Amino acid sequence: METTQLALLALLAGIFIGGSVSALIVTSMRVRDRARAETSLAIPDGVREVLHGMDDAAAVVDASFTVLAASAPARPFGLVEGGLLPTDELRAVARAARSAQTATTETLRLRRGAPPAEPRLVVVRATRISPRLTLLVLRDITERERVEEMRRDFVANTSHELKTPVASVSLLAEAIESAADDPPQVRIFAARLTAEAHRLGQLTSRIMNLSRLQSAEQLSEQRPVSVDEVVAAALDAHAIQADSAGVAVVRGGRRGVYVLGDAQVLSEAVGNLISNAIVYSPSGSEVGVGIKVVDGVVEIAVTDRGIGIAEGDQERVFERFYRADPARARRTGGSGLGLSIVKHAVQRHGGEVRLWSRPGRGSTFTIRLPETQAPVDETPAKRRRKKKRAVVDAASPSPLPNGDTP
Repeated sequence: METTQLALLALLAGIFIGGSVSALIVTSMRVRDRARAETSLAIPDGVREVLHGMDDAAAVVDASFTVLAASAPARPFGLVEGGLLPTDELRAVARAARSAQTATTETLRLRRGAPPAEPRLVVVRATRISPRLTLLVLRDITERERVEEMRRDFVANTSHELKTPVASVSLLAEAIESAADDPPQVRIFAARLTAEAHRLGQLTSRIMNLSRLQSAEQLSEQRPVSVDEVVAAALDAHAIQADSAGVAVVRGGRRGVYVLGDAQVLSEAVGNLISNAIVYSPSGSEVGVGIKVVDGVVEIAVTDRGIGIAEGDQERVFERFYRADPARARRTGGSGLGLSIVKHAVQRHGGEVRLWSRPGRGSTFTIRLPETQAPVDETPAKRRRKKKRAVVDAASPSPLPNGDTP
């Protein structure tokens, strides 16, 4: 065999042997990397940065359910770096995702914070990111479920409340038809029919107002609103009711105060408080409407000397359709929506409603709203007149209760 042929054979043999060795080395390295990956607890690049930027609770855990990294919102749920998953439910979700090698989603109730913290409804999604690492993402849906439950209750309660006046209208219409030959009886039924129709109209209007206040839309108009005008409009709207009930409504306190908001919505809110105060006040008594400013907060207080509200009912009076005294509500035609409308109207203006009440001594509802500057188009003459009225009011006794007031 010639020297050239031998050289070529040697070269081919070297190439084959070298390629085989290289392939063996590459395969060994891949096996080694796979083995390292299966046993490694190193978190992939960028995962920690993503966790730090998340608004939801999230954590990376290993096969022993130890938290290796977590987002800030995860801490209240007990997901802390170096600690174990706090509940068996979370461990089961992580185990299922690692075993199935696919994302697993479960809805759980987890406590956010130490007892007696309220359990939260949480959607947990577990995703395997390596053989030994699992990513858990917790999304708190408690408020969403609560809103949905409120919507269902609202629809159910509204349907129930509308049945009574609708049924009354239907029965009275039949009664009028049956008594067509008896004019006096027809007039009686017609009067009752008018009253029920009025009650139905009021209930429908209040339901629409409450729905509008609870919607995601912003208030239709926000501008500096004179509290004097708001209170005056509310007093005018209920003057006839007060006269019919024999109740005097007295206005006192500061003048010339402004808040930012919708004048009509605020007038309706104050009017609802005045109307309730008149309904629950005995004939010959007084209802006081007082205004003051405390640390930049305008307080509109409506006080009555009526029957008061039991302590157990005070936390619920702002709920829709809740009536502390159902019998009186039926007699007066109350819908149970007035205080709920007040609460939502005030909240939409960035304020709050406070309640002080003692059975047998009366109640005080206080609307608290941030004060704002008077509009620039207010003339100096108007300011002088309001200042003069404020001096007169300051000299007169305040209608608010003395003693253990809120």
